[in-house]
Amino acid sequence: MTTLIDLAGYLAAEQAADEAVKDVVATVAAACVQISRVVASGAISGSLGAAGVVNVQDEEQKKLDIITNDILRDALKGCAAVAGLASEELEEIETTGRQGGFLVTFDPLDGSSNIDVNVSVGTIFSILPAPAGRTPTEADFLQPGRGQAAAGYAVYGPQTMLVLTLSTGVVAFTLDASGAWLLTHGQVAIPADTAEFAINMSNQRHWAEPVRRYIDGCLQGKAGPRGKNFNMRWVASMVADVHRILMRGGIFLYPWDSREPDKPGKLRLLYEANPMSLIVERAGGKATTDGQAAILDIQATKLHQRVPVVLGSANEVAQVGAG
Repeated sequence: MTTLIDLAGYLAAEQAADEAVKDVVATVAAACVQISRVVASGAISGSLGAAGVVNVQDEEQKKLDIITNDILRDALKGCAAVAGLASEELEEIETTGRQGGFLVTFDPLDGSSNIDVNVSVGTIFSILPAPAGRTPTEADFLQPGRGQAAAGYAVYGPQTMLVLTLSTGVVAFTLDASGAWLLTHGQVAIPADTAEFAINMSNQRHWAEPVRRYIDGCLQGKAGPRGKNFNMRWVASMVADVHRILMRGGIFLYPWDSREPDKPGKLRLLYEANPMSLIVERAGGKATTDGQAAILDIQATKLHQRVPVVLGSANEVAQVGAG
């Protein structure tokens, strides 16, 4: 039986990555082990259900949103390499009293609306360089996604997995029974072509014409302009949907729609779109707002900025932009 490398061994061997970045990754990974146990305990621990409060996103918080946010916040504040953090669940940034090092943004429990029905959820994180010689401000978090030093996510499903990109490439670890992350996918690559799409079809009447035209073409199958049959998958947890794409290809769309025309999209740029886009691009896919414009090139202007997202298999994403 082949002996698998654990996360500590992988980080030690990764010479191209900054040592402080590795410390931050190890801190987040340890917090995700703790979150995995809390998520798995479900109703046994009394952690399911609504918390009875609304967060800064104007969304009803689940108990686990608060629990997981506190786990990550406490862990990161204890990491010597972290100067500041920002969470989807917090209105403002928090600083640690340190200068230099790195900033971390995170969605502590992506897809938490699914938690009560035992559907896969996850944690998404992004690591950014912090300013040297001073305490970070909110403006320091508003960096284009290409400036990320590392990004990753944990998905809590049938297996708990950690997907990570440091300097190059994408790797994936699986959590074993002892609480160790073991390298099980050494080079994740998204196929350029696919016949599978993920979108919330109930919103079809609200989409802009290019997205509606693209999906109509998929639904027409072999008889339509695409000349092939498609399958649709939709988990309503970005982590789960993107993880499927990383493992076998596909395209994920969460586009602008006309219900809230003044809002450019639903997903948060700093906490969801940027880290997932870095992972997708490093795995050979494309990550855009509309099939053309790269998400990683966006200059953020707000801490909780939202964007439309079209990402996944490169050739399929290009089809959306061609429409």
